[in-house]
Amino acid sequence: MLDATLKTQLKAYLEKVTQPFEIVASLDDGEKSKELLGLLQDIVGLTDKITLKTDGNDARRPSFSLVRPGADIGLTFAGIPMGHEFTSLVLALLQVGGHPSKLDVETIEQIKAIEGTFEFETYFSLSCQNCPDVVQALNLMAVLNPNIRNVSIDGALFQEEVERRQIMAVPSIYLNGEVFASGRMEVKEILAKIDTGAASRDAEKLNGKEAFDVLVVGGGPAGAAAAIYAARKGIRTGVAAERFGGQVLDTMAIENFISVQETEGPKLARALEEHVKQYDVDIMNLQRASAIIPAKEAGGLHEVKFDSGASLKAKTLILATGARWREMNVPGEQQYRGKGVAYCPHCDGPLFKGKRVAVIGGGNSGVEAAIDLAGIVAHVTLIEFDSQLRADAVLQKKLHSLANVKVITSALTTEVKGDGQKVNGLVYKDRNSDELHTVELEGIFVQIGLLPNSDWLKGTIELSPRGEIIVDAKGGTNVPGIFAAGDVTTVPYKQIVIAVGEGAKASLSAFDHLIRSN
Repeated sequence: MLDATLKTQLKAYLEKVTQPFEIVASLDDGEKSKELLGLLQDIVGLTDKITLKTDGNDARRPSFSLVRPGADIGLTFAGIPMGHEFTSLVLALLQVGGHPSKLDVETIEQIKAIEGTFEFETYFSLSCQNCPDVVQALNLMAVLNPNIRNVSIDGALFQEEVERRQIMAVPSIYLNGEVFASGRMEVKEILAKIDTGAASRDAEKLNGKEAFDVLVVGGGPAGAAAAIYAARKGIRTGVAAERFGGQVLDTMAIENFISVQETEGPKLARALEEHVKQYDVDIMNLQRASAIIPAKEAGGLHEVKFDSGASLKAKTLILATGARWREMNVPGEQQYRGKGVAYCPHCDGPLFKGKRVAVIGGGNSGVEAAIDLAGIVAHVTLIEFDSQLRADAVLQKKLHSLANVKVITSALTTEVKGDGQKVNGLVYKDRNSDELHTVELEGIFVQIGLLPNSDWLKGTIELSPRGEIIVDAKGGTNVPGIFAAGDVTTVPYKQIVIAVGEGAKASLSAFDHLIRSN
């Protein structure tokens, strides 16, 4: 199952296991069970600390649980955790085997103190780059607290279960049999939902913080660069972000970040965060900004308010809140979001295996999505508003070579249709004839660009008609001492490498402002 290189790497990791435990597998006569058995045999063959039993009685087959004698740990994988989930498997093996996690002590103690019954079921796909964060978070919580149990389920392998529960997006999380959440989450986000009072405690801590010299709002590439450049100046620096990594976390292949030939969004986001942590930067995650109160006089303090009830003050601000997926804003889109309407083909594509889907958008993102989906689904209909596709020629050539793809141009999507539970079609208008057409399908992937996350700034910071923060050549806004960088600004070409540069520039400008104003 594992090649020689992977075995060598895994063997080195398993040397960190200090407490013996068992893998208990539940198998049947199917090919996937044989494949899983091969993987588990490879694992136990690399260490004498892990033993394998094949007498499990889990109804989901193939599956396996990690069981440590003398400990009540509820950690199960239903499926074969390869692809993006192989790291989740390795971490689970290490943590059940006694190797400590890198989570901070305060959060670990918070997890251990949670009381109640928490039976999580997490549905993932092997191609989903956001799923491992959820799987790893819940697995770690299950290792630390016997009240918390987690089963991680490969949705593509347990298709009947997915259809019965009408799961059309991953990661999808159930708690005690009820829908808990959908989308990428980290440990602290999950804790905030199950530990009542956590948000107010965090807000109280933030309210007690001293004013920063530079406060960066946003944790994407622009925010990370701004924080690093500020911290290197030796000034008091803070980063408040809704989720560190931003839109990069939802990006799959990255091949144009200079000096890095190829990487993936979540991997780059982790690298950015680790780089920021090398400096004396106060990182405050899970903080969604809601308003700014600018300084009333030169040299005064700006205040940022957050949804949590917290507020922070700083001599200068750098706004780097990025952008989000643009929505179609047509009837039915919100009703069927997560029930057939999706925005991440890499994450959710495997759930539509053998089905008919549409991709909305003919730019690079849309055409790449259509190409990827064509290898999974029965048929793809690509719908583009313009009279021609806007993607690179090489992508268009590949797209038109696929037999199960139909391209419709000069088309405006007007409605998402469904049966009350899930999507069953869409309506589009032919822009040349004004005729309405209905396409029967089970999934719609929206790929029509980005919207700046700037709604909270209206009436305070000058915005363009598109909602972008208007900045000058130094990243300055219309308010002295407040700067901005990245996809939320009027700077053209929304690229990671540009955002990084703009973040650095805004930070240097903020430092220059501090020197001159003081």
